[in-house]
This record gives sequence, C-alpha cells and structure tokens, in this order.
Amino acid sequence: MTTTVSAVTTGVAAYQVPTLAAQMYGHAVETPDHVVMREKDFGVWQESTAAEIWELVLDAAHGLLALGVEVGDRVSIQSENRPEWMILDFATIAVRGVTVGFYPTNPTAEVEYLLTDCGSVVHLAEDQEQVDRVLDIDRGTVSDVRKILYCEPRGVRNYDDDRLLDWDDFLALGREHRATHCGAVEESMTEAKWDDGMTLVYTSGTTGPPKGAMLTHRNVAYSMTMFRNPAMRDDYRIGGDDEILCYLPLCHVAERIFSTFHVAELGLTVNFAESIDTVPANLREVQPTLFFAVPRIWERIHAGVMIRANDASPFKRLWLRFGMRLAAAVGREKVANGGLHTMKSRLLTAIGRPLVFRAMLERIGMRRCVWAASGAAPIAPEILEFFTGIGVPVYELYGMTENTAIATINVPGRMRLGTVGEPFGGIDLPDSHFRIDADTGEIQVKHPGVFAGYWNKPEQTAETFTEDGWLRTGDVGEWVDGTHVRIVDRIKNIIITSGGKNISPSEIENSLKASPYVKEAMVIGDRRKFLSALVGIELDTVGNWALRQNIPYTTYRDLGEKPEVLELIQGIVNETNEKFASVETIKKFRMIPKELDHEDGELTATQKLKRSAMEDAFGDLIEEMYA
Repeated sequence: MTTTVSAVTTGVAAYQVPTLAAQMYGHAVETPDHVVMREKDFGVWQESTAAEIWELVLDAAHGLLALGVEVGDRVSIQSENRPEWMILDFATIAVRGVTVGFYPTNPTAEVEYLLTDCGSVVHLAEDQEQVDRVLDIDRGTVSDVRKILYCEPRGVRNYDDDRLLDWDDFLALGREHRATHCGAVEESMTEAKWDDGMTLVYTSGTTGPPKGAMLTHRNVAYSMTMFRNPAMRDDYRIGGDDEILCYLPLCHVAERIFSTFHVAELGLTVNFAESIDTVPANLREVQPTLFFAVPRIWERIHAGVMIRANDASPFKRLWLRFGMRLAAAVGREKVANGGLHTMKSRLLTAIGRPLVFRAMLERIGMRRCVWAASGAAPIAPEILEFFTGIGVPVYELYGMTENTAIATINVPGRMRLGTVGEPFGGIDLPDSHFRIDADTGEIQVKHPGVFAGYWNKPEQTAETFTEDGWLRTGDVGEWVDGTHVRIVDRIKNIIITSGGKNISPSEIENSLKASPYVKEAMVIGDRRKFLSALVGIELDTVGNWALRQNIPYTTYRDLGEKPEVLELIQGIVNETNEKFASVETIKKFRMIPKELDHEDGELTATQKLKRSAMEDAFGDLIEEMYA
C-alpha cells in the first residue's frame, strides 16, 4: 500500500540548503514505498518506508516546536541505535536545532558533564537505566533540560517527575501541534543556512574532558560529495539499493556518516542491530552490502574464524587450512594489484569460493558485501589481507571528528595496504587541501568539511588550527610513493627512548593484536632504556585454546597467569619482534590482570586505550619490568 506524504512543498530542490532532513523528505516524495529502515521486534524484522519515516519525523519535529525548541537549541540523545534515534535527529535538524549524541555507556557523571556543557533543552533517554542517570543528577545542575523523552516505558511509568514524556505521547503532542501549525516545520527547513550548526559530536576524551565538535550543514554536505561525483560513485558501486547494519554508537561520527548521512544522501536501507552483542547473528541475517567497522570489530571477526577452524573436526580443520592458504595467496595477489583481481587471483578464487570462501562469507555475514571500510584507529595489514583474500573488499580510510571524518581514502584499483589511502578529492585537485608539515610530520587539512570549532571552548579551538588556518590533526604521517599516506602514530604517543630513538608504538601494538589471542596491547618505553608491553588476552580465543590443551582455569586473571598462556603470548611477542629493528623490539611484557572497561576509566567510549589511565592503574606492573 502506498503511503502518501503530506507537505507544502514538493521535492528536495525546493530547499536552498539540502539538509539531511530535506533529503529524507525528498526520498519520501520520490520513492515513498522504498524501505529505508528495519528494526527487529520480537524476532521479526519490521520495515519502515521512506514515507512512513518522514511522517514520524514531521510528528517529532512538531513535537519539538510544541516543547519550545528554537533555532540553535540542543537536543540530546542517549540510546542504543534504534529508529527513534534517527527520527529525532532528522526532526531536530528540520527545526534547525542541534543534535547531541551521548554514548549509551556514559555513566551518570559523564551524562551530567555533557548535559551541562551543551545546555540540552530536550533529552531522549532510551529506557529506565538511561532515565535514572538523568534523574540522579540534581535538577538545578541541569536546569536547561525541560523534557526527558523515553522510548521504553517499563519501569518508568510510575516515576513522578514532570519532565518525563513517553515517546508515543511526544509524537501525539507533535500531531496536535501539526494540526494547528501546518507547514511550520517545512517553513523552518526553507530557512536553513549552510553554516547552521547541525550537531555536536563529543570527542572520546583520551586526554581530558570530552569536547563538543560543532559540525555544520556545509561540513556534512562536503563529507558526502564523493557520492555526487559519477566517477567516484562508479568506483564504489554504492547506491539506494544497498543495505547497511547500524551497530556502532550513532553518537560517533563514523557510524553517523555510514548510517544517518548515507540514508539521507542515497536512500539506502539501514538495519538496526539488536545490540553490540548480537552483531555476529544480525550480520548473518542481514548480509549487508556495505559494512564499516573499527579495527576491534575486524579483529573479533577474524578471531572468530580462527576459533571455528580450531574447533572443527580433523578433516574440516585440514580443509579450512587449505582454504586459508588459498585466501592468503588471493590476498597477496589482489593487494599487489591495488585491490583488484589478477588472472591468478581469479583462478584461485574460482577454486576457493565454492569450496571454502562462500560458506565462510555466509557465516560471518559478508556474502553480499561489495564495499567495506576500516577506520578510527590503525589496523594490522595482515587482517586486511585476510579479508581481501576471502572476498571482502576492505579499504582503510582516515579522518577525525573535527574534519567530518574526511581526510584520506583508499580507492578500488589504487588501494595500498598499510596506508590510509589518497587525500580526499585527489592529490592534484585544489579542493583536496591536504598537507604533511615538513618540520613535525603532522597531517593537516583545510577543506569545507573542517568543523566550526569546539562548543564554548574558543581557546582549545584556536590551538587546533595553525596560524594560516589549517586543522592540526595531531597525527604524524608520511607519503608512500608520493600519492598515498601512511599514519605513523599520534604525536603524543610517539615514544622517545633514553637513547633518543623515536618509535611508533601503534605499529608494534597492531602487530601483536593481529593474533587472535591478543585483545589489547600497550607498548611502553618513553625515556626508558628498552620497550616493554602490557598485553591483554582475548578471553574467548585463549579460553578455547586452553580447553583444547586441557588447561583448567577459573577467571580472566587466572587464565592470563597460566604458564602455558604466558608461553603462548611470548611466542606472539617473538614473532612480532622479528618484524622490527632491535631497538623496536619488546624486551619484557606483563599480562593485564583484568578485562579493560570504559566505566573503570581505562578505555574511552570508543574502546581506545587511555594511556595515562593505564599507566596509573598498572604502574606497579610497568615499574616491575624496569626494576
């Protein structure tokens, strides 16, 4: 059945600034019955068309107007990924508000900081747990928050707080406002300006309190320009028929780009994962055509393949080893050819796909994947080569919140393993605006995607730019063959040994984490005589290995302290040391005695190590290695 779209204008062309909300309206008009969102409910994937989503966006936008949201007001969201997240995001944009995403794992103290820092006037809390975090804060401290919306009423119905408003009641309020103020949202959309703030994306806060990076409509539009270039579109083969699995936190700029920005720009279908824990199962069900993951996810998928191979029967184990050797050969061939097939790799794939690769791809949920990406942190080249070999075209790219995640990208046919690709727009184009500082090696960018600054932090904003207006990324890079860029490390992470040698710890750490048995690795050695490392095991894979070796254990710490496990990790360290010069080798290591956790302060919400916090928490282990 066709769903009609009620609006006072026709087509996205009516809007001078094609905001994400205007683009969603365009899809509702042009392809009203196209499915743009799916959510699993009671075990069944429920579909929503472009027209249905737009009607909900209009109701939510009118609801915001009814609550008094004005131009520039901040609307915050703390929730797992779900349609309401995107609907409220588009609605906020439609009324020229500013969306602020919180991580679902942000504890009460961080919620208090974020709410007070951004001055949110309406806050969406997913369920009782998220609602409690706001209600635990003194009301006077977050006095700007007028209403707390919630999606899951269980446990919240009997709360006595006049700020609470159920999501369905919020939409009903919007419909009432819409009936008496027809066209108010559409009029607001026509008044949007390119430099209006669209969202605040808070940084992970590895070196201090998170800062809200202000992204404008101009920034976001520039991040999508690659899909308006016919040549680029042909390279990536991405369009409205594609499907993506939305599972990384939507408050992170990477997931926002690959889900929210893409559904608005291209009209593709977003499938919401049930949770981060169900991603493997959801991947198998959805079999997305596009997939973005941070290195940790690629490492987990790779480790899962290794576990299944080790658990197989002797015959299947031999069969899988044969398939892995084929995959390695295919991967090497394609990597040497810029990511494209050679005659040899096609022949090997023709043998390996029906025998091993197809079943493996089906199992990991990548059977239909035509384009995949890795970003947000460095990844071991061995991991990318493996996926390239079995038929998942993974391209490493590079960006940061402050440049709307646009800096460099690997292009099919010109992919260089171990690099993050070419400057966005091409090295010879004037709009690439990319350079590496000759003195410090710092990567610097200057293009329309560069953010408007940090919210209410003019001094930190000024420090982020050079005197001639280039954004300082804080990353050290180097050219490869004059066209591609290799990330050396964060400037602040570079280790200078007591002998004066500069060493990048991330390369060594990534080599260690290429092993399915290693989850975390932190190399130490600044102002020290030699390098050492803290190593955290991957509980599932090491636990599985221990069971096969008949090694009993009770806890994570107990397993990590087993002599056999120490010997296993020593072997991985030895393999890594063979890849580096003597001064870059790890002389000693200690096992991290617990699984690292965001709430304990050792990890950011994006699962990056907080090095200073790690040094404080495990300082005794570090000093023991240098005693």
